[in-house]
Amino acid sequence: MDDRRPHGRTDRRRFLALTGGAALLLTAAGAAALWPDSEPEPESEPDRRRVRTDTEPLNSRFEQALGALSDPHWLGYDIDASSADRFLPGPDSRIRLVGIARMRPGAAAGIVERSGHAFVPAALPDPPSPLRSHVPAGARWRTSPGFDTAANRPGPAVVPSGTHHFDAALDLVWFDVVLLHT
Repeated sequence: MDDRRPHGRTDRRRFLALTGGAALLLTAAGAAALWPDSEPEPESEPDRRRVRTDTEPLNSRFEQALGALSDPHWLGYDIDASSADRFLPGPDSRIRLVGIARMRPGAAAGIVERSGHAFVPAALPDPPSPLRSHVPAGARWRTSPGFDTAANRPGPAVVPSGTHHFDAALDLVWFDVVLLHT
């Protein structure tokens, strides 16, 4: 009589062990691929160089003081977002809006000449490099601290501060405003 065991049973066990092990490895690899990383991806820096041309955000912010704006070229970003020491959102957010826009015909002259604020000739502060090509050469800028104070009225959860420069002949406004959202 032969004491050897039949091969069928051993081969079946070996087959089940190998396929079960392979299935376990594939399941573990799939779970690892789908499981979120333990460290979140760092948020990308705001693109401070991307010139925006949309009017809605500007008109919603400035229309009461400046009227409807058109043909804007502007930058908008959280000035604290790139701080290396800011790893958690703060209780406030400071958003800088800086750029140039066209006003309705006569609107700049109306503000400069008839607003009751003393406007004086002023050089435009050095524009951010992405905006320089949009500032017309020969523009005659005028500004008024009194107008800036009036235009920078706090609103619900927003405290603005900044300056406005106007060219009455070209119907242009240059704005550089920081909005503190609280």
